[in-house]
Amino acid sequence: MDELTRFLEQRDARQIRRRLSPLDGRAPGRATIDGREYVDFASNDYLGLSAHPAVVAAARDALARYGVGAGASRLMSGDLKIHHELEEDVAVFKGTEAALVFTSGYQANTAVIPALVDRHDVIFADGLSHASLLDGVLLSRAKLFRFRHNDPVDLAVLLERHRGQYSRTMVVTESIFSMDGDRAPLRQLVELKNRYECRLYVDEAHATGVFGPHGQGCVGADGLTGQVDFVMGTFSKALGGLGAYLASSRLVVDYLINAARGFIYTTALPPIILAANLAALRVCREEPGLGAALLEKAARFRKALRARGWDARGVCQVVPVVVGESAWALDLSGALAARGFHVMAVRPPTVPEGAARLRFSLCTAHTDAQLQAVLEALGDNA
Repeated sequence: MDELTRFLEQRDARQIRRRLSPLDGRAPGRATIDGREYVDFASNDYLGLSAHPAVVAAARDALARYGVGAGASRLMSGDLKIHHELEEDVAVFKGTEAALVFTSGYQANTAVIPALVDRHDVIFADGLSHASLLDGVLLSRAKLFRFRHNDPVDLAVLLERHRGQYSRTMVVTESIFSMDGDRAPLRQLVELKNRYECRLYVDEAHATGVFGPHGQGCVGADGLTGQVDFVMGTFSKALGGLGAYLASSRLVVDYLINAARGFIYTTALPPIILAANLAALRVCREEPGLGAALLEKAARFRKALRARGWDARGVCQVVPVVVGESAWALDLSGALAARGFHVMAVRPPTVPEGAARLRFSLCTAHTDAQLQAVLEALGDNA
């Protein structure tokens, strides 16, 4: 117990201790905390689909038909036809032969990667890969080399030096990095994976629903459909629901059903969620341009922040404002909260030391007036 106490005290001293902050309620672009309503810049509900009438209606109908839970793992009695319907829809959405649904993005990454590689293999991962990807690598026990963030030249050097020592090789990256808001050079990564006979695993969690004409993600937007071996994405961000998917070949999906422990030994997603996810995919197909409009809004906001002297980064709907020290990030977050804006301060170890930031997560519900108001509340970085 003393060791645990010291750990928390050290976190307090460095102003990086995490605490849960329950909301009274939320809606796209809004959060209610202790009875007060805030403009919410902390949610990943980018398209506001969590409250879309078609999504809500689908969930309500599924609740009436199926009840709440799935009851078991899918390999027991929890496998419903609606699971397969969602997987078939995802495969069409991503342009692959098949797909497999998981209960979360974290679970997908920590289940799929160890099923595909082991201690005899090697993984080359982007230096800023999400914790779930790195945990998946650790569970696989594969040799890990981390290449400089979004640097295909550094990856090529590592591949040239180490690829020949291993039979199975995987390159791992995100397509959109949620803390920096930047985009992976997927075309160059595909070229390298072909040249060095690797397999490429791309996490599209923050790209799904936003990039591409119908939200298929960066793989589709870059014209690389069918050229990435394993594409992971989530329903819990722009699609407004819960869960994740792995889109790949039929052979890979059949293999994962038999080898991915995180899939085999977990209770299936409930049908109410599956129905909502299906409806969200339909909205993306039927209402093209939602993601493009959001990206344009974020670009204007980023430009306005830079004009005020802030280090606003990224190329997507996530606009990080890097301020440096954790104390300053917390002070700014608190000052914005006092003005009615819910903006999270992101601190180490989520980001590197000295790179604490405010993370503005934009959604379609944010109005131009709200964006102008938060700019005025933040002020100039003199």
